[in-house]
Amino acid sequence: MKKSLIALSFGTLGLGIAEFVMMGILPRVAHALNVSIPSAGHFISAYALGVCCGAPMLILLRKRPMKQVLLFLMSLMMLGSFCAALAPSYWMMLPARFISGLPHGAYFGVASIVASKLAEKGKESEAVAIMIAGMTFANLFGVPLGTLLSTYLSWRLVFGLVVVWGALTLYAIYHWVPYIEPLPDTGFRGQFRFLRHLAPWLLLAATMMGNGGAFCWYSYVSPMLTHISGFKPEAITGLMILSGAGMVLGNLCGGRLSVYFSPGRTAAAMQGLMAIALLCIFFFAPYRWVAVFLMCIVTFCLFGVSSPQQFLLIKFSPGGEMLGAASVQMAFNLGNAVGAYCGGLPIEAGLDYRYPALIGLFFALVGFALLFYFYHRYEKRMI
Repeated sequence: MKKSLIALSFGTLGLGIAEFVMMGILPRVAHALNVSIPSAGHFISAYALGVCCGAPMLILLRKRPMKQVLLFLMSLMMLGSFCAALAPSYWMMLPARFISGLPHGAYFGVASIVASKLAEKGKESEAVAIMIAGMTFANLFGVPLGTLLSTYLSWRLVFGLVVVWGALTLYAIYHWVPYIEPLPDTGFRGQFRFLRHLAPWLLLAATMMGNGGAFCWYSYVSPMLTHISGFKPEAITGLMILSGAGMVLGNLCGGRLSVYFSPGRTAAAMQGLMAIALLCIFFFAPYRWVAVFLMCIVTFCLFGVSSPQQFLLIKFSPGGEMLGAASVQMAFNLGNAVGAYCGGLPIEAGLDYRYPALIGLFFALVGFALLFYFYHRYEKRMI
């Protein structure tokens, strides 16, 4: 495996911890800053807003060498996490989280292109999967470690750890990633020209709906496992590690299968499998280990579609490749937000924790239909 791809994955690992660890340490942050847990939830929203605002920032950096852009984005992540570690109040933590989110989508966009250019011909999607792997390892190891540090030491130390990891990533990118020329400059308007076509919109909509489907249910997976499946609360950490293992395996399999079956076909198959798993969860959630197996299938598929979709957006965004690749993360985060909201509606209506899976099923089926249509209209003709 190329060291340059490992360096890129270091960056997604740091971003993954910065994004997801807040969900595990939220009560302690809320207590330390003297706010309610719902108010502390705004720190998660602030990060997501930063992701959506930061991705278009690539338009301003389009003339810079991509290695230089990666170094700048990692520095921005370190700045946001450093401010979060020292934030004395709610109103200081909000902008710190927003700054932390700014480089997220932009980094994925640039790193996807760099990974594609460094890959052997025909294995671009697999290289992108290696780059994304850092995000899955963040869920497998980084987030549980951060939660543990918060429990026994301090939640501020968690953000300090992200800063240290960011410094290590800067070193790795500087020494391991070769110089790559900037993409041809198509001008400001040229960056958006690809949006005139249907293909990228299909991919972005499929990303939003697919992730929305997963997070309709996954946002409430802990109470489902305890209230419906009958697990004890202390077992949840171990189960979440299994869930993270599903993400790691799914991401690597998605990249590998794309080499043999094409990215569009692989993404559509993964999305269809997710829909089946969500339907089964509704019926089989009371059966403990069946529920755990189905949970891992959903997380497997959640990241199994990531590298194919990321690669396809680059391919179908001529003239605006960086913006196209970064927009995947915007769609991803929007899907997370919409999915979590819609998944909570049946719970608020008094239904049990199996019902978010049914809402997620609808989202996942729409995502599957969009990818199926994309494959037959665009990709199948090119094979």
